[in-house]
Amino acid sequence: MLEQWVASLQHLPPEGILLVAFLVTLVENLFPPSPSDTLLVFCGVLVGLGAVDFATMVLVATLGSVTGFSAMFWLGYQFGVRLVDTQRLRFLPLDAVETVEQWFRRYGYWVIVANRFLSGTRAVISFAAGMSKLSFPVTLVLSAVSALVWNTLLVTAGWSVGQNWQEIAHWVQLYGIVITVLVLGLSIGWILWRRLRVRKVKQSVQ
Repeated sequence: MLEQWVASLQHLPPEGILLVAFLVTLVENLFPPSPSDTLLVFCGVLVGLGAVDFATMVLVATLGSVTGFSAMFWLGYQFGVRLVDTQRLRFLPLDAVETVEQWFRRYGYWVIVANRFLSGTRAVISFAAGMSKLSFPVTLVLSAVSALVWNTLLVTAGWSVGQNWQEIAHWVQLYGIVITVLVLGLSIGWILWRRLRVRKVKQSVQ
């Protein structure tokens, strides 16, 4: 199916390619998981073929990333736990949100800087940032910097490998899987540690 998407992109005008880049980087924040990184790599291939300008591609993709991040930040800021409890957003389990909130308490705004490199957790990070009532202007700037660096790397990778884009796309997908598994493992470990700590406290009180 991904190959069909890629094939269809080749027949789009420059404006259409840029619109796709904007939408895929926006949607991944709202409805993950999505193959946005892989598609952005192929957009880099199209840059190499002269279909669209490099700087414009990176800027449009970054605008999509920041727009999606801001939307999830707003949802977290306005609705927070109430929205998570409804389970309407199944990719935002309460345990995962609580784990990210712990990251904010320990590492502060550095989590925002790293968010684009933490594939599979981007929506959770932006939502938790809103829940934690972080400064929106600071968060916006840092998320833009993070997105700019990551999107530049992906577009450059696609431009470099040319028609062999599937090779780099494979490694991007593998990277996403590893990061997601690692984050889930850390989340489960933190939950178990917290429960054991609560149990010990209760036993000491008794």
